[in-house]
Amino acid sequence: MTTKLSPFVVLVRDLPLHKRFEIGPELVAEWLKGLPMREALGAPEGDPDAGAGTAVLDLYAETTNAHATGTFDGWLMVACSRCITPVKLEIHEPIHVSFLPAADMPAEDVDEAEEGVEVADEDIDVFVFDGDKVDLEPLFREQFVLAIPYAPLCTETCKGLCPQCGIDRNHEACQCEAPIDPRLAALKGLKLPS
Repeated sequence: MTTKLSPFVVLVRDLPLHKRFEIGPELVAEWLKGLPMREALGAPEGDPDAGAGTAVLDLYAETTNAHATGTFDGWLMVACSRCITPVKLEIHEPIHVSFLPAADMPAEDVDEAEEGVEVADEDIDVFVFDGDKVDLEPLFREQFVLAIPYAPLCTETCKGLCPQCGIDRNHEACQCEAPIDPRLAALKGLKLPS
């Protein structure tokens, strides 16, 4: 019985290979599930507007390693960090990564495990593979996750939501007054001599 491989798995025996990979919105929605700027949209499961991508890669093997070079183009939808409206983020990234067998990956020092592993610059774009198959899914997932800025904005001048009434200040004005700092409330009625 033959098991069907993921569309993002390439057999090392088939390398070198030039291939186009398509990533659909259902998979993008799954990969971004749980991220705050994605969850703020309240999008349905399997959101058809989550995003999509295309990778065009040249894959080749060299000794025990495999390599991929090419381009990744795509888009994804997240919420604006100020007004929570949908923001479309475009992705256009060159791809230059290596896949190493697990035995060749840099070892993690037990003492450093709490602080995280320090990775040399030349090892930043390195993924693990089992020696027979290269799974590109972690690489593609990383492209989408890393494309989301810490605080995405619909525009640089976004005014956000009113913290009192919740109105979108980009489209309407409200009459809410800024709340008085409770530490200064006692000074509110103080009259100073002129």
